[in-house]
Amino acid sequence: MNQSPGAQTGTLDPGDIAAAKRFIAANTRVLTPPLVPEIRLHLAEESLPIWQKTEDELGEMNVPPPFWAFAWAGGQALARYLLDTATLIAGKSVLDLGTGSGLTAIAAMQAGAASVLAADIDRLALAAVALNAELNDVAVAVTAEDLLARPPQPAGVILVGDLFYERQLAERVTAYIEAAAAAGALVLIGDPKRSYFPQGRFERVAEYEVPVTRELEDSEIKRTSVWRLQAP
Repeated sequence: MNQSPGAQTGTLDPGDIAAAKRFIAANTRVLTPPLVPEIRLHLAEESLPIWQKTEDELGEMNVPPPFWAFAWAGGQALARYLLDTATLIAGKSVLDLGTGSGLTAIAAMQAGAASVLAADIDRLALAAVALNAELNDVAVAVTAEDLLARPPQPAGVILVGDLFYERQLAERVTAYIEAAAAAGALVLIGDPKRSYFPQGRFERVAEYEVPVTRELEDSEIKRTSVWRLQAP
């Protein structure tokens, strides 16, 4: 799985991805997440303008929220942990669920992972991952498949950054990662205890004070933990 930055699997149309990459490059800035200055990302500075432009310029009225355009607290904490404890994932295959901007996928490669597959059903997110992987000179494969709809594929490490914000999604993610852990995968979660975070299911391994924006969060500093799911 050592593929070039932005290498694709699943049903992705190269023309659509190219157009999405042009849109992202034109409507974001290259910035560094506060907790992970080692990584550069194409990020939006405000949420409503990027969402509106996505609808206007891409002609889609049911565009998913542009989660890919921001470095969320859970992703920042998880990326920081990966870089600081690189021996955990060095030489292993990694799956990044709901990758968004690709922040944690990129951090995994920088930490020495053998390969990373970044999964997201939002194709704009996958275009963002391709651009961001190129910015950071790492190889990340991507897939648009809904991996939660089938049993976990073999992976040494599974990363979950900030995916417990909706009930149904949280339930699907929890079922998937529990099955993966039972099969021997190391599961690491970055989350500030969102609304549907499964209390009592994980072991905290690190905690960070993550600088965020009040436009997206309820404070300017979000206390965020990295959690490990133990195999049953």
